[in-house]
Amino acid sequence: MSTADAHLRRAVALRDSQDLAGALDAIREAASAAPGDANVALGVAQVTFEAGLDAADLYGRAAELAPDRLDLQRSRASALAAEGRQPEAEELLEALLARHPAWIDGHRCLCGMRATAGEVDFARSFRSAVAREPENFGLRMAWFHVLATARLWDEARAVVDEAEALLGERQASLLGKLFIASESGEEAANPSLFDRVEHVQDLGLDIARVRHFLRGGQIERARDLCVRHMGQPTMRAFWPYASLAWRLLDDPRAQWLDAGMRHVRAFDLDFRAEELAALAETLRRLHTMRQPWHEQSVRGGTQTERPLLLRIDPVIASARARIEAAVRRYIDELPDHDPAHPLLAAPRKGLLFSGSWSVRLRPGGFHSVHTHPMGWLSSALYVTVPEREQRGAAPAGHLRFGTPPPELALPLEAYGEVVPVPGRLALFPSTMWHGTVPFADGERMTIAFDIVPNLKA
Repeated sequence: MSTADAHLRRAVALRDSQDLAGALDAIREAASAAPGDANVALGVAQVTFEAGLDAADLYGRAAELAPDRLDLQRSRASALAAEGRQPEAEELLEALLARHPAWIDGHRCLCGMRATAGEVDFARSFRSAVAREPENFGLRMAWFHVLATARLWDEARAVVDEAEALLGERQASLLGKLFIASESGEEAANPSLFDRVEHVQDLGLDIARVRHFLRGGQIERARDLCVRHMGQPTMRAFWPYASLAWRLLDDPRAQWLDAGMRHVRAFDLDFRAEELAALAETLRRLHTMRQPWHEQSVRGGTQTERPLLLRIDPVIASARARIEAAVRRYIDELPDHDPAHPLLAAPRKGLLFSGSWSVRLRPGGFHSVHTHPMGWLSSALYVTVPEREQRGAAPAGHLRFGTPPPELALPLEAYGEVVPVPGRLALFPSTMWHGTVPFADGERMTIAFDIVPNLKA
């Protein structure tokens, strides 16, 4: 094994264990040993980016060594935007899309940049690409999905209609039309809306069908569809909906799964006031976007990009140490192992962050009701909260659990709430429905993250 390969393997192992400082040292050693290796150059850029440092020019160096790799160029554009160089990022993506109009990941990246900058016509790159490749059905459906995620129903419907007028109805366009009909509310009460695709096996379709069945009062059908995924990895997307169906049917499995607020814990961490102030100032510098991504739960605020708790920053590292200690305590105090339960079945020896970010809400801001299907444990660490006279009467600003998504119009009450206090960390199962109540004035800033078991521990 060459010296470069040895350093590269060590860098990968350290990155996998989420030691970004060690990984960065190792990958730089690999680059010194193999300065012309494109994969090593990409590794330097990637680890630098994940560590919260400027990486756009490093991606540029890697791109010189591997000029045909579009995925690398997409990462370079994301790094440029993260460094406040969004005009350069957009120019790069526009030039690449001019040469590769069917590059869907490039379109999505560009759309995300423009949407978070507050642009109304954020998806315009698709329009020009479809004009160049009018028979590219997949490109048209990617355009549809970007618009549907933003809940721009009329625009999304127009894209599907044009695709079918030119190329005929296909399964993807049919599913798109059914999704709009249900989620927009136009045919939410139609019990047979999804019957013609009963035979289609598709994860996204099954989620759409479950939501439609719940919304339309077909609770048994929703339950049966959820249960069909039990024992499979896909079930993590259906546990929250199974909970709703079981609660509506008075099935004891709802109590087994959620246990009310039993698995929701609040820890008041030992931050001094000046430490929270320093943490708040650090986080504010990272909130550079004007609007959240459309697929996020944030309403009236912004969310940071990049893995927040992996950043090489002493203020964030101090917060991470406190967080990890509280998470370890939460895990150690869980009830006995249950091999069928999504929270209690997981191994408990080691843990990893599967995502971490900060959310800064403006007056009137809130989180829509949602879950975290990619996590095991989820969280909210309050860094700043509005003063009592600012936020309004309780429960303004509270973190609420168990309330269904309001668009499903289900007669279920919340299990309970966590009151926001600076330095308080709420931990809860990722399968639990949760959202926040809007507040009147002030700033509400949190650190949030998902935890997954470290299967290598």
